[in-house]
Parts: sequence; structure tokens; C-alpha cells
Amino acid sequence: MNLVESVPRTGINTAWLRVISFILLLLLWAISAFFAQSRVLPDPWAVAIVFYDHLINGSLLFDLGITLCRVIAAFVLAMVTGTVIGILMGLRKRLDILLDGWLILFLNIPALVTIILCYVWFGLTEVAAITAVSLNKIPNVVVTLREGTRAVDRDLLQVAQVFRVGHRKTFFKFFLPQLYPYIMIAARSGIALIWKIVLVVELLGRSNGIGFQLSVFFQLFDIASILAYTLAFVIVMIAVELAFIGPIDRYATRWRK
Repeated sequence: MNLVESVPRTGINTAWLRVISFILLLLLWAISAFFAQSRVLPDPWAVAIVFYDHLINGSLLFDLGITLCRVIAAFVLAMVTGTVIGILMGLRKRLDILLDGWLILFLNIPALVTIILCYVWFGLTEVAAITAVSLNKIPNVVVTLREGTRAVDRDLLQVAQVFRVGHRKTFFKFFLPQLYPYIMIAARSGIALIWKIVLVVELLGRSNGIGFQLSVFFQLFDIASILAYTLAFVIVMIAVELAFIGPIDRYATRWRK
């Protein structure tokens, strides 16, 4: 008995399944809004109208651009720092033992605490905002890359050493390609986590961005605008995944095929 359904992996089938899923979600939303008949849950058409209004007057694009800049800055800082530390901890046993306690500590500090402390220490500045977001993601990147480094095939590296392959070529041709899956895992989870934390950071201590506007709409009980801004940001993050993260992942792992 085959417990796993075999689904043909064709682009057309996959696209249709995604379209059907999206239509079902909209249908469920519309039905729920129809029976609720409340400002708490506006229907998709009402949200679309509000979305269009914010888009035309430029406020949505402005706030979206500000938030995306913070997301990109925090993402790059977290990925670079976490990757370097994770690789070093995976290669150096003593360093791993030395920093393991710190890693556990930072993994268990709530994001809200980190945000508040950064604002207290550095003031209500962009540096504090980006630092707070990065500090919440760096430990996760470190753990992922440390485990990836431990899983590297040492025999392959020894073969490169026997044939006297240079250190630079060994790193980029034999070592780093084995880490690509772990780097992509860290990147995907990083995007998902960072944009959520950025919204909290903006809500607590910035005067612009999606998070700040959501707090304003909350005070005004403007649910349609909250949903419009949320959908706009989700659409952008999905576009980033499809346009950048996905293609980079396929290019980096093309050697497996």
C-alpha cells in the first residue's frame, strides 16, 4: 500500500494547484465576511479598494520601501555574521565549546526583550532597529551553519589536500558548495523571521514603515487598511522568494542534478 501520493511535477499542474488554492482562500474569506457583516472582517473587495487608494496616494509604496530597506540591511548583517561564526564554530571545537553557552543564551532571549534593550542602549535610531532585528536572527543562522559545517565530507577535503589544491580553490569548489543547502535554509527562514520582527521594531520605536502604520490603523480601528498593508508586504516577500531566493537556490544546487 502506497501511503504517499505521487503527484506529477509539471509546471502547469503546480501552477494550477496554486491558483486553485488562492481562489479557495479568497472564497473562504468572502463567505466569512458575508456572514460576519462586521467591520472586524471586511470582504476582499473592500480591502482591494483600500489597497488601491493607499497605492495611488503613495503612502503604501513609501512605507513599504522604508520597511524593505530595514529588512534587507538586517538580513545581510545577520546572514554574513551568522555564517562566519557558524563556520568557525563548526571547524574549531574549542571555539564551539567556548561560544555554545552564549549561543543557547541568545537563542532563548525573547525578541521583544532584545528590541527594548537596543532602543534603551542606542536610542530610537535606525542603528538600534537594525541591530535588534539582526541579533534576533544571528543565533539561528549560527546553529544552521555550524551543523552544516559539521556535516561536510572531510574525505573530499582530504582528497583536495592530497592533490595539492590551493586553499582558496578548496574552499570555493569543495567546501562551500556543501554548505549551500544550509545557507539557503538559513536565508529562507531568515526572510520569514526578519520581516516579522521588523514590523514589531517599527511599531515600538520608529515613525515610519509598515509596522508604524499598522499601529496607527489599529488605533483608528481601520481593519481594511491593516489587511491591505499586510497583504502588500506578504506579496512583496513572496515575490522576493520567487524572483531571488528560489533562482539562487536552484543555481547553487545545480550540481546535484
